[in-house]
Amino acid sequence: MSPAAGTPWSDPVATSGSGDGTPDAASRIDTSKPHPARIYDYLLGGKQNFDADRNVADQISEAMPVIPRLARANRAFLARAVRYSAQQGVKQFLDIGAGLPAAGNTHEVVQSVHPDASVVYVDNDPLVTVHGRALLADEARTRVFEGDLRDPKAILTHPDVAALIDFDRPVGLLMVAVLHFFPDAYDPAGVIATLTENLAPGSHLVISHAGSDLMSDDPEGMQIYQTASEGALRDREQITAFFEGFDLVDPGLVRVPQWRPTEEVPTDIGQYWMYGGVGRKR
Repeated sequence: MSPAAGTPWSDPVATSGSGDGTPDAASRIDTSKPHPARIYDYLLGGKQNFDADRNVADQISEAMPVIPRLARANRAFLARAVRYSAQQGVKQFLDIGAGLPAAGNTHEVVQSVHPDASVVYVDNDPLVTVHGRALLADEARTRVFEGDLRDPKAILTHPDVAALIDFDRPVGLLMVAVLHFFPDAYDPAGVIATLTENLAPGSHLVISHAGSDLMSDDPEGMQIYQTASEGALRDREQITAFFEGFDLVDPGLVRVPQWRPTEEVPTDIGQYWMYGGVGRKR
């Protein structure tokens, strides 16, 4: 998960250091400032988080009790979307804003379908780089590096991407729970256009995004969320526009538990204010 610039959670982008998981990267981890990747890790029951992350997560969860369930639902959506894409023949994935390793990592899901599949993870948190590289030390077909979403060309031309991603073949581009931390000032539509313009037909774009229209019945919760993230809530029409050049596969852009569910949809589905969708490039 990658936040917008100036959030109280952390500096949003990697701007110094080697970005290769070396001690230099580790030295830039500021445990005094909460970060979305580590807050998300805590909400998922992970252990790679600090007091600052836990305090913010607890405050938001107290005000919005659905948050932990929403985090798990979003993670489950990621797994279903990745598996679907892999089953459609996509064998290489670029996961931007990947977050800390957790159960059902993208490479684990993809490689359960295609053992020879390639996955490149990108995140802005040095802790993600450190732990990701440790986890993937023995994974020849998987890489992780620090990246700045505001510079999509640098992501596309990074050596790890060049080593594992062939843009002449379909690619799965994942931007799960990322763009609502990316304000309009950074031109998210332009960033997505840059990332997708050279993707081969048949490529898949996977997005989940907090929906302002889904939160309209909870104005207090919306205010808490916006205060905590300083990101950009968007409605269904605005999120759908990110899929320009892609055909949304059934069931379209829906609340994340409703996207091709493998379990019973929660009875309180109205509380799940996160959209999820998968598009196939024409």
